[in-house]
Amino acid sequence: MGGYVNNAAVFLVDTFFGLYILVVLIRFMLQWLRADFYNPVSQFIVAVTNPPLRVLRRFIPGLWGMDLASLGLLLGLSMIKSWLLFSMVGLPSTFLGVLVYSIGELLQLTVYVFIFTIFVRVILSWIAPHQGYNPVLRLLYDLTEPIMAPARRLIPPIAALDISPILVFVFLYLTLMLIVQPILDFGLLLNR
Repeated sequence: MGGYVNNAAVFLVDTFFGLYILVVLIRFMLQWLRADFYNPVSQFIVAVTNPPLRVLRRFIPGLWGMDLASLGLLLGLSMIKSWLLFSMVGLPSTFLGVLVYSIGELLQLTVYVFIFTIFVRVILSWIAPHQGYNPVLRLLYDLTEPIMAPARRLIPPIAALDISPILVFVFLYLTLMLIVQPILDFGLLLNR
């Protein structure tokens, strides 16, 4: 019976921390990529993440236009989540191991956000290529265009078919395999 309760607890911790970390990460990405903050979706994200960030900004200033308080909150939440999950499943943990593993998880989540948003953008471009203003579509465009534009310069559209997302997907999956996974493995190694 204890295994079932522990599995449920692991699921709840992973889900609730994961969702909030995702929202804070999207807020950071929106700021970093200079997305439209008057978008209703952006306003929701700002409203959900503002309470802890307002407190953190008193102690953590921004640097070069980057919101370091958001990064601090991301890293802190990710470290708490990793430490809780390691403890719940009985894995040993060290501060450095949890720190490295958390950085790897945040990088992994960032890559997955790019993969998901580009995938949705591609599908929506097939379904409704010339739809009017939609706040969600605008947000997807704002998040993906900084990574799509360089790929489009390398591979321009061929007969009105844009195949540059394939290049971006290859790049993102190689990033997961060659950069993110070694960081995660190193974090786990430091926890032994």
